[in-house]
Amino acid sequence: MAKKGIVLDVDAYWTPQTITSGGRDAGGSNWGNAIVALTVDTGKLGLWPGGYFKVQTISSFGNNLLYDSGAMIPANEFWMLPNTKPDTGIQELTYTQFFSPQFGLQLGKINTIAPTNQFHGDYRTGFLNTALNLPLVAALVPLSAYGASVLYLPSHDITVAGMVLDPNGTILDDSLNNAFSDGVMALLSGDIKIKPFGLPGHQNLTFAWSNKERPSLIQDPSNIARSLLTARYPRLGNPGPVLVEILEKQAPALLIPTQPLNTENETWAAVYSFEQYLWQPEGESKRGLGTFFSFGLSDGKANPVKYSYSLGLVGKGIVPGRPHDEFGIGWALTEFSDNFIPYMRDTFNLGLHRESAVEVYYNFAVTPWLSISPSYQYISPALDKVQDGNGNFKNLDNTQILGIRVGLRF
Repeated sequence: MAKKGIVLDVDAYWTPQTITSGGRDAGGSNWGNAIVALTVDTGKLGLWPGGYFKVQTISSFGNNLLYDSGAMIPANEFWMLPNTKPDTGIQELTYTQFFSPQFGLQLGKINTIAPTNQFHGDYRTGFLNTALNLPLVAALVPLSAYGASVLYLPSHDITVAGMVLDPNGTILDDSLNNAFSDGVMALLSGDIKIKPFGLPGHQNLTFAWSNKERPSLIQDPSNIARSLLTARYPRLGNPGPVLVEILEKQAPALLIPTQPLNTENETWAAVYSFEQYLWQPEGESKRGLGTFFSFGLSDGKANPVKYSYSLGLVGKGIVPGRPHDEFGIGWALTEFSDNFIPYMRDTFNLGLHRESAVEVYYNFAVTPWLSISPSYQYISPALDKVQDGNGNFKNLDNTQILGIRVGLRF
């Protein structure tokens, strides 16, 4: 079938994790995902050259530590896919047509977190923590949405891509009835390959802009709950309910709005990133030691994330006798906008200024179809305090999470 252009991939990932100290509650989880992807190459199928159909579904099962960790940012990107609760959805349904080696067009439901980097961003084999995989200033960019993208390669070393998405898209929403009814989310990206000292790398600049009318972060206190419940931050795993829970116990009067909701008519974010090999064995293009870095900023008006940073070191196939193993150590820092619920910050002394995470992993390539990846994370949560069962505040200590990812490719 593959020789004729029809490829079916079925992958399963099991990521049990446990909180060894800190967090909101001690305990463990057993979260799993199944990903099924069907790709059709029209050229190999004997129809027309340059055409590709792809449909990809993702399912989840089990329970996760999204609430128990106390972190605002999911410590496992799988926890958001397709939803924070067990479910099944269509992550991608696209048709891509290359009209020449330099120009291509894609239409359909686009997977915006498809791995494209060498050293970070691939939650299937690399880091688990969302902040080490995604630039979180792009918190408002949907994980999957209907839209169109254009790819232009003016040379072998330069790639320019533009994308327009439905800003309300989700993995679970397959309807076209209301697509683009609230505006657009537009992204423009430029990537250039470099080779200092003969070592490959690339640098990227991405700009995101949306004209969807969104709840502003600047609100009358009576609108806090309303704005948290109506605003969606797809890449943060929806932290609104955790904060609303505090209002329900500590200030229930603020759950009833008394003022009109302030809104923002546009929002923007920009991200610069690079990846660079520092060393490679001679003649080995996919092995070596490399580093990555990203920095992003947003307007901080509708977007709760003002700045995001990530930095790390990754080794691929450099352990003697283990040519397909990889390992990594990474650090990420997310700084929240000063406009993000200042009333709750000041009144309850919640913190909510920044969240940092350090992760170390090693991916054992046991066979071509089985990988096992132990992972350790040390997280300094943005929240300084959480509520106990009686509604009393208690200090939230730094969280340590141990886990393992078992990947099967059928």
